[in-house]
Amino acid sequence: MPLPKLPTRMGAMITPMAHSKATDTPEIAKTAAPVIDRKPRAKRPASTNATVSLVAAVPDIVVPDIEAPAKKLQPAIAVPASRPIKKIRLPVAKRKLFVLDTNVLLHDSNSLFKFEQHDIFLPMIVLEELDHQKKGMSEVARNARQVSRFLDGLVGSANSLEKGIELDALGNQEALGSLLFQTEALHSELPIELPAGKADNVILNVVHALQALYPKRAVVLVSKDINMRLKSRALGLPAEDYMNDHVLDDSDLLYDGVMPLPENFWAKHGKDVESWQQGGTTYYRIKGPLCSEFMVNEFVYFDGELPLQAQVKEVSGKSAVLATLRDYSHGKNNIWGITARNREQNFALNLLMNPDCDFVSLLGQAGTGKTLLALAAALTQTLETKRYNEIIITRATVPLGDDIGFLPGTEEEKMLPWMGALEDNLEVLHLGAGNNEIAPNTGGQDWSKNSTMELIRSRIKVKSLNFMRGRTFLNKIVIIDEAQNLTPKQMKTLVTRAGPGTKIICLGNIAQIDTPYLTEGSSGLTYVVDRFKGWPHAGHITLQRGERSRLADYASEAL
Repeated sequence: MPLPKLPTRMGAMITPMAHSKATDTPEIAKTAAPVIDRKPRAKRPASTNATVSLVAAVPDIVVPDIEAPAKKLQPAIAVPASRPIKKIRLPVAKRKLFVLDTNVLLHDSNSLFKFEQHDIFLPMIVLEELDHQKKGMSEVARNARQVSRFLDGLVGSANSLEKGIELDALGNQEALGSLLFQTEALHSELPIELPAGKADNVILNVVHALQALYPKRAVVLVSKDINMRLKSRALGLPAEDYMNDHVLDDSDLLYDGVMPLPENFWAKHGKDVESWQQGGTTYYRIKGPLCSEFMVNEFVYFDGELPLQAQVKEVSGKSAVLATLRDYSHGKNNIWGITARNREQNFALNLLMNPDCDFVSLLGQAGTGKTLLALAAALTQTLETKRYNEIIITRATVPLGDDIGFLPGTEEEKMLPWMGALEDNLEVLHLGAGNNEIAPNTGGQDWSKNSTMELIRSRIKVKSLNFMRGRTFLNKIVIIDEAQNLTPKQMKTLVTRAGPGTKIICLGNIAQIDTPYLTEGSSGLTYVVDRFKGWPHAGHITLQRGERSRLADYASEAL
């Protein structure tokens, strides 16, 4: 015998949508309703289970069979799934059509997916050049092979190449445009006759033909080759550089790790100052509007009546904690006989000697002391304090990624021609030039000094970048010299080699970049400086003054 229907009030509690239709109360009408399973119920035998009997009293809810297999159990009330983010695609007429030069793909294998809502066109000559560059173990060859894999995956998911392939087919959700291949011959007459058979001229012909084929769309050539862009603009064709890998548009905006404090600093921040000492370091907690602009591990200085040189240890809203520094310009605090000769060098030594700072980057012109400071700090912490057990030094051999060559000897002996700076600085450290006490020329007869140099050399390993992939460094100091010649991807490969207890020091001058298609804004050194700023275990200093010699200082200014 069927049970009688429940009262309207009880039914409204179970099915609020039906109740909201019958009432005019807006709050009830806006209430989201659960989805009720309306499937007919199968007859079940009488049961003494209290839960089943209680729920069975409500005719609108289906109770699953307890003896049924687990896979058939479904919840009585379906929970609505979260709505996927709706992609917003521009109409085809509003999309730009970017024609990619081969060097863009060889520079960044992910460049196919970095043009957001716009379309990409690949001329057939670009695929031909990719095929020529895929052999070898260099970074360029790896990028060529990776691009070919991406293209193969995109083509495999498409039904027709003539209509274009959606670039998000492989899961790259940020790419909302389409990929177009050259599937037919494109003929055009350029304003100037160019030599036939050259790949750059073929691409320019394709861009000119696409402008005539799509008169209502913006067709733009993207190339890393400056001369290619100049030729394109001379022919009246729009051309752009590939800027997606640029960290900064202007190198002057790069974080330098130092902030000079204004003259009214103590007037605005000198009230309610808290101070305490811990581990021989004095800490100050200050409050004021400038504190929000500080970054952790940034150095601040004030040269007024109350001079201050400190490092930011904590930032919380409009309050910050500053820590005093160790004065490495004093002779008693020398590092392997080296003392700081200016403010920035003192800041750099505070970072290099800090065990909590796992990553240090030093930028500066030639003669500012980058390599000397890093090597002195590494030797002190390896041979004296025993904090690290080995020093590993590497540098970018330009052209990067090619074989070292048929130089005789082991890996370290092959790298010695690239390590002239290391030998020069070891000589300075060995002779004690940091204390301005150059040892006389003993002609190699001083056996104690020779044995000291052998001990130093035994703790320093010179490695090539070609064999860094897959390694893990434990309790070591890794010095990466000439880091401005590394790409962001190569820099990531090196920094991720660090294991427990390892410190990485990056040295370089972004004004001296030798790697093709790499600029100050896209250098791997610029990349890590920008990404690591503000991290509690990383620090950066840009060294300003040259300390090599008065001749070198005058030459850098006069020449």
